[in-house]
Amino acid sequence: MPTLLSVNNYYYPRGGAEVVFLEHNKLFEHSGWQVVPFAMHHPKNIETPWSEYFVDEIEYGEQYNILGKLRRVPKTVYSLEARRNLSRLLTRAMPDICHLHNIYHHISPSILGLLKRKGVPVVLTLHDLKLACPAYKMLTHDGICERCKGGRVYNVVVHRCVKQSYALSMLVAIEAAVSTMLGSYKKCVDRFIVPSRFYINKFVEWGWDRERFEYVPNFIHIGAFEPEYRSGRSFVYFGRLGPEKGVATLIKAAAMAGVPLRIVGTGPEESLLRNSAARSGGDIEFLGYLSGAPLHDVVRSARAVVLPSEWYENAPMSVLEAYALGKPVIGASIGGIPELIHEGKSGVTFESGSVEGLAAVLAGFSAYKDTQISDMGHYGRSWMEKEFGEKHYLGRMLEIYGELGVAGART
Repeated sequence: MPTLLSVNNYYYPRGGAEVVFLEHNKLFEHSGWQVVPFAMHHPKNIETPWSEYFVDEIEYGEQYNILGKLRRVPKTVYSLEARRNLSRLLTRAMPDICHLHNIYHHISPSILGLLKRKGVPVVLTLHDLKLACPAYKMLTHDGICERCKGGRVYNVVVHRCVKQSYALSMLVAIEAAVSTMLGSYKKCVDRFIVPSRFYINKFVEWGWDRERFEYVPNFIHIGAFEPEYRSGRSFVYFGRLGPEKGVATLIKAAAMAGVPLRIVGTGPEESLLRNSAARSGGDIEFLGYLSGAPLHDVVRSARAVVLPSEWYENAPMSVLEAYALGKPVIGASIGGIPELIHEGKSGVTFESGSVEGLAAVLAGFSAYKDTQISDMGHYGRSWMEKEFGEKHYLGRMLEIYGELGVAGART
């Protein structure tokens, strides 16, 4: 039985990256692999017999005392605790391969050199732009930002790109500089997995070798989604309510187009967005946080799902989920979103940040015949079944593992 060491900061479904990480683990366990997790202790963690090797929690939202903050600074840049704990775990588990997800700021890249010395092949899924942008998103106070290109990471401090904090921005700038100096990622990661072609192209623009990257789109369990092809009236957004998500633009566009909008989710912009919706005079309803069957019911009742993002999205799971539920997608033409929309067949795109452009698309969708909407829903669902199911993902991943010399990994 081959053994997969699967590493991520969090061991509970905190966000999209964690969902992919946990679903990856389940998929390999069901395929007969032993999956050994390595993560950070957290009260919400899934139970596992391997938790004795996990590292202590670091949570930026917590109010640590001065001593606690100072103790956590070096661990954020280069965690000796993570390296020690993983060394003990490697002795016991003897993995055939290690697959990393998000390790930045918590587990840290300190473990990469250890894995290299132990001869364990390393694969890293890039859920964001961290290897190029110290602040993950290539987004700052004035919009899309690529100022750090060419090693100019001091810009993340100048523009306070992390939570508008000089201290946190300085910390991630130091982390980026140390990782670059040590060659942590370039020397110790054998293959980078990227769910969007846009991100691969962006990393190559920033000086990375194209041969190091493999395009493997995210997957969903198609059978867990019951589609509804009958068209509703309202448009739906579901996701985080943050400034980069473009929901403010969507609210203005929906009011301008005179179409009903339902917003599912919570986040730091919620109160501002509610006020904006009230002032707009539009038919806009906030449903709060929903997941599972209640979320699926809302999406199934929609005319289309809207992704109005205003940053370089990677490969949003919400697009795949919308298609699986039989709904077309209206997406901003930015980042990896256009790759997930077959124009006029599964949905349409619009210029990111354009209220007028989005309003025109919303009005157009309202005028479409229900049969047109239904046809788009059928097309998206069929596309998911053909290319984004678990079998396709598993086959792609096993092929990559096999290329790295993992016995029994090839399909």
